[in-house]
Amino acid sequence: MTLRHWIPTAVLVLATGCSTAQEPEIKPGIDWSEKLTDEQFRILRQCGTEPPFTGVFWDHHEDGVYCCAGCGQALFDSRDKYDSGSGWPSFFEILAEKAITTRTDYKLGYPRTELLCSACDGHLGHVFGDGPEPTRLRYCINSAALAFLPRDSAQVVLDFPKVED
Repeated sequence: MTLRHWIPTAVLVLATGCSTAQEPEIKPGIDWSEKLTDEQFRILRQCGTEPPFTGVFWDHHEDGVYCCAGCGQALFDSRDKYDSGSGWPSFFEILAEKAITTRTDYKLGYPRTELLCSACDGHLGHVFGDGPEPTRLRYCINSAALAFLPRDSAQVVLDFPKVED
């Protein structure tokens, strides 16, 4: 992500309350079954997968930031989203390296790289090596694991010094 992409995203995150990887909004003793919908709980806490082409964000094209539906941590910028044809929201880059952790998943009998929110440990989806340039990665994410904040929803405008290319 270029600095030109990062500054507007940082403004949005700071202004709307979407947390960063360094400041998760996790409280001890959360009852996830009360906080999440049944589908969010199945995906985020039980490592489920929604059927392709059914989630609210697979064909979503608004400008903004996708956050973890469990804790609000910022995960993906809409400018890094693309149509992979898979039926799930797909991104070629994460917002910040520290926002997501990975582990190896053998549930289908072969190794896959599972993606977890680093703040709440919620299951997001998987990453594959068949994405577009510049990363060649496809972060394949369940819509139910995401919340969306439109870029124009920012209520506070911060003055950043001009950044030279």
